[in-house]
Amino acid sequence: MKYHVEFDLEFKKNPYKGRYIVLEGVNASGKSTQAKKLKEYFQKKGIDILTVDEPTHDLIIGKFVRKIITEGTQIPRSALQYLYTADRIINHESVILPALEAGKVVLSSRSFWSAVVYGVVDQGKHNYSRPDANLLLVAQGILSQYHKITLPDYTFYLDTPVDLVIERMAKMNNTKDIYETKEKLDQLLRGYRWLVKEFPQEFTTIDASKSVEDVTTQITNVVNKHFSR
Repeated sequence: MKYHVEFDLEFKKNPYKGRYIVLEGVNASGKSTQAKKLKEYFQKKGIDILTVDEPTHDLIIGKFVRKIITEGTQIPRSALQYLYTADRIINHESVILPALEAGKVVLSSRSFWSAVVYGVVDQGKHNYSRPDANLLLVAQGILSQYHKITLPDYTFYLDTPVDLVIERMAKMNNTKDIYETKEKLDQLLRGYRWLVKEFPQEFTTIDASKSVEDVTTQITNVVNKHFSR
């Protein structure tokens, strides 16, 4: 049987005095580098900041996810996305929300937005469309009206050409993961650009092909508008 279902997406806003900042983008887009730079920036301004990653490094499910994607363990890709979500919710409830409530800045490399971009790839689809993305969002309970994930105050998408990403990866000593092929990187970049187009009010696109310093300046120019008030 085929059923037609329609719904609206409603975001859960951050109710706390702390600010939630997210860096999104493919591997080697500069998220880790910018997280370090931004942490230094906020600390110099005397602002208490917590940096986190998704998937997490210290929580048990995050460790398991990282093991799967770096060792290429054969599990259904849809199952992998649920593991990502479980790790994300634990991290959100036990780490991010308490820090926001305490008034800290939380700076995260990735957030629930990654579930759409990477989830479509893991489903084996090659084109991004609103029906495919909505299915992922609702199935994982991320953006439905009963969701538990708070919308970031600022989400910066670090847009990077695929050739530059590959060039950077070649210079890195990091363990490669299952998403680091040109075909998948091309698709992920299309996914992020589609996401930004679909949710333009939620993203600030940063030209991450620029120098490290220039990228940091692009980001701080935006967040300064809040902290200068």
